Order: sequence, then C-alpha cells, then structure tokens
Amino acid sequence: MKQMKELAGITGNPIAYARRLQETSGKKIIGYMCSYAPEEIIHAAGAHPLRLFGSGRNILLADSHLQSYCCSLVRGVLEDALAGNLNYLTGMIFPHTCDTVQRLSDIWRLNVPEGFHLDIVLPVKLDTADACQYLIDVLHRFRDDLGKALQTKISDDDLRKSITLYNNIRNNLQKVYELRKSNPDLLSGRDVYALVKAAMIMDRESYLTILQAVVGEMQKATGTADNKKNRRKRLILSGGICSQPDIYSLVEDVGAHIAGDDLCTGSRYFAGQISVNGDPITAIAERYVKRVVCPAKHMGNRSRAENLLHLVKDCHADGVIFMLLKFCDPHAFDYPYLKKALDKEGLPCLLLEVEDQPQAQEQMKTRIEAFLETLKTL
Repeated sequence: MKQMKELAGITGNPIAYARRLQETSGKKIIGYMCSYAPEEIIHAAGAHPLRLFGSGRNILLADSHLQSYCCSLVRGVLEDALAGNLNYLTGMIFPHTCDTVQRLSDIWRLNVPEGFHLDIVLPVKLDTADACQYLIDVLHRFRDDLGKALQTKISDDDLRKSITLYNNIRNNLQKVYELRKSNPDLLSGRDVYALVKAAMIMDRESYLTILQAVVGEMQKATGTADNKKNRRKRLILSGGICSQPDIYSLVEDVGAHIAGDDLCTGSRYFAGQISVNGDPITAIAERYVKRVVCPAKHMGNRSRAENLLHLVKDCHADGVIFMLLKFCDPHAFDYPYLKKALDKEGLPCLLLEVEDQPQAQEQMKTRIEAFLETLKTL
C-alpha cells in the first residue's frame, strides 16, 4: 500500500516529523511515554501529543543520572533530552506508572530546561470502589494545570471533539486487527507496527485520513487469502512497547505470523471507546478503569492472564512470544504467572529480552525458528 511507505518514514524518524509539524503548523508539542497519558485532554488544548521512543543512539549523557540497569527506553529518551534533540517540546507529562518513569520525572524536572513539566499521579489499584473517582479528580486537576501551562481554556466541547476523533482512530485500528485475524496477508506485521506507532506520532486528523484509506483497501482485498499461507502458525506478541519492527519480518520469514498482540504500542493502546455523553473527564477516566491493564496497574489477581488467554483463543493462536524490555521489572514480575497460566492450558511460549536498540537479528531468528519447531511437534 502506498500509505505504508509514508508511515514507515515517519515512524523511522519521529523527531524529524515532530520538528516539521511544529514548523508548518505552529502547534505546541507535548511529550509523553505511556499509554495512560490522557491524549484527548492534550489534543483538546490545541496541542499535539507525541509519544517518545528512544532514538537508538549510544547512551552517554543519561548514564550520569540513571543506573545501567534501568530500562533502555527510559535511558534512551533521557539521552535525547540531555543531548538537546527534544528541545522542540513545549512540555512533558509523566503519568506515574513504573518506578523508573517516576524517577525519570524527577530527573527531567531538574536537568531538562526546555518546556513545562507535569506529573499525573494515577491510582495503582483500579478495581476498588474509589479508584474511578480518584482518577476523575486527577484528570480534572491535569486539565486545569495543562490549561494554565498552555494559557488556554479547555472546554467540554473541545474535549468531546477530541474524544470523537480518538474514538474514530481506535475503531479503525480495531478494524485493522479484526481483518487480519482471518487474512493476515492483507497487511504485513511490519506495516501493522508502523500503522499503530504512527497513531502516537502523527497529527491525529491527518493520521485518521490515512488510517481510513488503509482500512478501505484492506476491506476491498478481503477474500483474496492464500489458504496455503493461512495455515502458517499463528503467534501472539506480548509485552510493553515493541521497538523492534524486525521481529514481525523474522516471524514471517520462518513461516509464521503475528496474529495479535498484548502491547502498549499495540492493542492495549487503542482498546476501549469513550462515551461522548455526560462529563467528558468522567468518560475518559472510565475508559482507563475498564481497559486491559499493564503490569504497573492492578485489576484483580488474574485479569492479565485471563485477557492473554482470551486473546490467544480469539486469534486461534498456537503460541505466545513474550518480548520484554531488559530490566523492565513490572513485566518481568508478571511473566512467571502468565507463563504458568499458559502452561496450564498447554500453550507454549518463548521469552525474548530486548533492548531499545537494534538487536542481533540472526540470534533472534534462530530462537524463533527453534520455537516454531516445537510447535510443529504439538
């Protein structure tokens, strides 16, 4: 598809895209690092929400502030900030999730002079009676603080317009995933990666136009499946962020494909719709409380395992690849219990620990090939 070439260029160099967007539109750009960032509120303020990813450069400056056993994503983003590569940001917001991101917030406030800095202290337990009301109060406070920082008033009408836009984006991304369930050859895994990542980088109105065009082309091509190819093994990719687009190509090269994912740069990012009725802040909070949680949040002792098992069943998957950032403690703590749940159902899995920099492709390919060989014997 012609749209995918444009998206690949944007996702390959988000910093260049953000600089161009700022120069051409004059929009204020607000950085964030987590799918719990309330993008609708940022967008309603007339600013551009931009998810930050490590640039893959060597870590030099950040090592004087963060230990080497902190995850490479956090260290990489701090490296870009200290090197001046993020000086186009008008501000940076930090939803409190893992310990490392919370510490990054403190380091950022003290060492990065550009732009304003806002924390969003979200509840950790989301299955309590008071969690939603607490979250509503936090988001109201964030709305006020952001409005003051940007010297603007964020109206309910502006919020509803932004909610409608984001609902359309989420709905169309869900269509992409649904279409690929029955025919994965409609769009390569690498293109799916670029499509979802672009949703966190691009101007959202421009992105929705491209996304709708992609969905339209996929719908036209439905029914052209290669039945032989569709007998390939189907895998689920699970973890936090996926900064390794090559894994999709590696899986496809060895005769399988990624049928679905449980990633915060994948299905967890666009899961759930937001009501356009009533108080918009309450509606945003309700989506966060109801959506599938990451390991930094708590929603019962089995919610993540139950969701993963449901995903495997829904996608008719043969196994799961856990792709975890090295030194990401929340995901590492969850892995044994998730593996135990898969083992109980007779579902094989593979654990890959990666850095937020290019990996040794041949080594990763060999491990995936070996995993697929075990699937053939089951």
